[in-house]
Amino acid sequence: MKKIVITLFLIITSLYAQKDIDKIIAIVGTEIITKGEVELQRLYYAYQKGINPNDPNLRKLVLNSLIEEKLIYNQAQLDSIIVTEDEVNKQVEYQLQNFIKQVGSKERLEQIYKMSYEKIKKELKVNARKNIMAQKVQEKRFGNREITRREVVEFFYDNRDSLPIVPTKYHIAHIFIMPKIEKESKRNVYNFASKLLDSLKNGASFEELARKYSQHKESAKDGGDLGYISRGGFLPEFEAVAFALQIGKISKIVETPLGYHIIKLLDRKGEKIRVAQILLRFQSEQNVDSVSVRFLRGIKDSIENGVNSFEYYANKYSEDKESNKFGGDLGKFDQSQIEPQLFAALQNLKVREITNPLKLTLSGDKYGYHIVKLINIIPEHFPDLEKDYDEIKQAAEFSIRNKAYQEWIEELKTKIFLQINE
Repeated sequence: MKKIVITLFLIITSLYAQKDIDKIIAIVGTEIITKGEVELQRLYYAYQKGINPNDPNLRKLVLNSLIEEKLIYNQAQLDSIIVTEDEVNKQVEYQLQNFIKQVGSKERLEQIYKMSYEKIKKELKVNARKNIMAQKVQEKRFGNREITRREVVEFFYDNRDSLPIVPTKYHIAHIFIMPKIEKESKRNVYNFASKLLDSLKNGASFEELARKYSQHKESAKDGGDLGYISRGGFLPEFEAVAFALQIGKISKIVETPLGYHIIKLLDRKGEKIRVAQILLRFQSEQNVDSVSVRFLRGIKDSIENGVNSFEYYANKYSEDKESNKFGGDLGKFDQSQIEPQLFAALQNLKVREITNPLKLTLSGDKYGYHIVKLINIIPEHFPDLEKDYDEIKQAAEFSIRNKAYQEWIEELKTKIFLQINE
């Protein structure tokens, strides 16, 4: 089922100087669609898909998508769908972090939109609420729809000749470990941070200590100066303390996932603050990582020497809570679903063999290491109702729900006022 398109760009009049940018292209119930909105969506879609933005069919596709979005939002209003402030804030934060990743920094985002970070956030909230309402009304209508085996079988025989070849799949399991900081090492870093804080209280220069001891290389050379920052640009623990400081004051020791910070507030301008820091990192990543890698190598050796099974160690030590209760079993994947590093390692394995420890990035700065067992290889083959039932069921669900979705959209068009002005 087609999902609602979440608008990435706000209307940026500086990017579009056409006189008719506010021209109303369509009216959908209580909502309007402007030429500017269509153009922005067209460029965003082309950017995301890597296609020619001047494709004549693209504009029609985008307009139809926006009409569907507005129809569903109108229905959500009629159904009195409730959206909480927490739901809106979570979606906005998720969008903002994606935007920042795409453009490189919060400051660059402000330059592009020609408005403050807080104003961008406020503008996004309006669309976020509408999108969540639309998603909820779809879930309400289609979420509980269970497809029967009979429907799967009928779909298979009706579409057998057009179903694609099932690609080679790799059935794998893993044991995942996240690097951990030694308590003793952490205590030693804290004690050193305390000594630096005592020195600052006794008149030592913050800038000199930052240059000499801070382990944040980018700011250490500038006496710890991080420049001006807005809320949302740093770790929450850091910001909570930094924004509460008075100009010229120095914080107590602040712990974040990066280490221990001592923060000094240099200046404040509206919603932005200028801060300096001394950062003392916990045990070096290299040392922490090597402990995890050695541990996994030890598990691999134990399995290969028959001490105990892969499933036993996965259940006992793996920190992937979704798979450890199943002996680390992750399921079956084709090449497109496996990251290149792991796929390359699997090519060198025989069935039931185990990889050496590999790094696995989760999200942002979070990562860990895992060893992966190749349980089986299922060669490429024509779809088989029994062997590939789960995959066929997914295809049937998509087909049935998509058909129901399209029928629903046509029904909404008869119930909700729709006028297209072109």
